[in-house]
Amino acid sequence: MLLEEIAKAINAQLVGDGKVEITKVANLKTATQGQISFLSDPKYKSILDETKASAVIVKKEDCSHVKSNALLLDDPYVGFAKVAKLLDTTPKICEGISPLACIEEGVTLGKDVAIGPFVHIKKGAIIGDNVQIGANCSIGDNVCIGSDTKLYPNVSIYHDVVIGSFCLVQSGTVIGSDGFGYANEKGTWIKIPQTGRVVIGSHVEIGACTCIDRGAIDDTIIEDNVIIDNLCQIAHNVKIGTGTAVAGGTTFAGSVEIGKYCIIGGTSVFNGHIKICDMVTISGMCMVMRSIDKPGIYSSGIPAQSNKEWRVTAARVLHINDMYRKVNNLEKDIEILKNQK
Repeated sequence: MLLEEIAKAINAQLVGDGKVEITKVANLKTATQGQISFLSDPKYKSILDETKASAVIVKKEDCSHVKSNALLLDDPYVGFAKVAKLLDTTPKICEGISPLACIEEGVTLGKDVAIGPFVHIKKGAIIGDNVQIGANCSIGDNVCIGSDTKLYPNVSIYHDVVIGSFCLVQSGTVIGSDGFGYANEKGTWIKIPQTGRVVIGSHVEIGACTCIDRGAIDDTIIEDNVIIDNLCQIAHNVKIGTGTAVAGGTTFAGSVEIGKYCIIGGTSVFNGHIKICDMVTISGMCMVMRSIDKPGIYSSGIPAQSNKEWRVTAARVLHINDMYRKVNNLEKDIEILKNQK
């Protein structure tokens, strides 16, 4: 694309030669002619003097440091994301409908649907316009998939699942598997049928090898514009609010409710049946045991230490109750001495 075309597409102010042809995005250090980069962190400002990029996306106040052409935006990182989409060369997941796909009677296909080889779509499924379903995907009975949604190869969608429009599901993900519901009768586990659904909104992205369990009775719900990273476990009857981001390896126990526009750090763990309000940020590796009712940043865990330091810390933690009692008694003794004076 010409730089002037890009500027118009992302609503940026152009400084320099708009006829320069841009073929790719790149970082400031490695960019070459024909590539576009960006500056969002001021600590890398010195690299602007060295970069060989044909254009750089910057804030207005940084424009004077750019030696090449510039696009001015309030948020260069967002601009970079938009340009990356404009120049995206990721191939389509599949094209056309493979003769090796198995599509049962009673399936409804929209316009321009693409289905890869060895896909199995069961009866009653409704597939919207422009949906792409990669090789070896399994689509269960009565599944509903909205328009322009993409499933990469080897995704499994169980029965009755609803997925909105413009969603993206990466390979290996399972949606609608049974929740972990059992009753114990004298040592014997009795499975509780999981009769709820998974209902996913629009513009949702789900990473590779994530599992989203169906509800036990009511539904598991993922609202619009949620992004979920790889290897996450979302148990039955979890609800994740609009605009929330969940980083890799996070585990949600059953019936957790996450508010809107939250940010969940990687490998965090959430206790079951708790509620997290809107606009909460959870640091990576948090163990969230109780509900949170005030927006803000929450953290837990112990930073990495040498093994020797950790052993000392662990040994002291074991004696923390004794330390508490001693401190409590000392405070009482001090209070008595004060009163005697």
